[in-house]
Amino acid sequence: MSLLLKFTTLKITGNIMSITPTYSEKQTFDLGKKFAEKLQGGEVIGLTGDLGAGKTVFIKGLAKGLKIEQIINSPTFVLMKLYKINSKFKNQNAKLQCKIQNLVHVDAYRLNSSQELINVGIEDYLEKKNAIVVIEWGEKVKDILPKDKISVKIKFGGKKNERVIRIK
Repeated sequence: MSLLLKFTTLKITGNIMSITPTYSEKQTFDLGKKFAEKLQGGEVIGLTGDLGAGKTVFIKGLAKGLKIEQIINSPTFVLMKLYKINSKFKNQNAKLQCKIQNLVHVDAYRLNSSQELINVGIEDYLEKKNAIVVIEWGEKVKDILPKDKISVKIKFGGKKNERVIRIK
């Protein structure tokens, strides 16, 4: 799946969209918010990165971009949280009516197997056109994710507060 983001720091190399590093939580949040504007429903997004790299901050921005007003916290102990999408959300395609109804936020950090995620009902949302699924620690459940999932890798950069974000 390929998404074209108009973000001032975007560089495209092959099918990898490499984001110039962000230097603050606000920039990472804003990138997630901008990314949300390109989503159309049915996307499955796997996030990877070390503890504290900014996965949850990116998802908070994504949720804000979807006009979700609730406080977003990582569902580390409950595994999955469901957020209703505000009907005011409009993506970049003005002709497309808002069909996205849910943001499904998963944290796979504590999982021992993908079966645990299946047991809490993730299959009800994977690739459904009315939902966007974001999974922190997506590499832990990659065997159940669709082949066309979007991968967001967040790494610490070499400078203070620097994050290198790659979207593929």
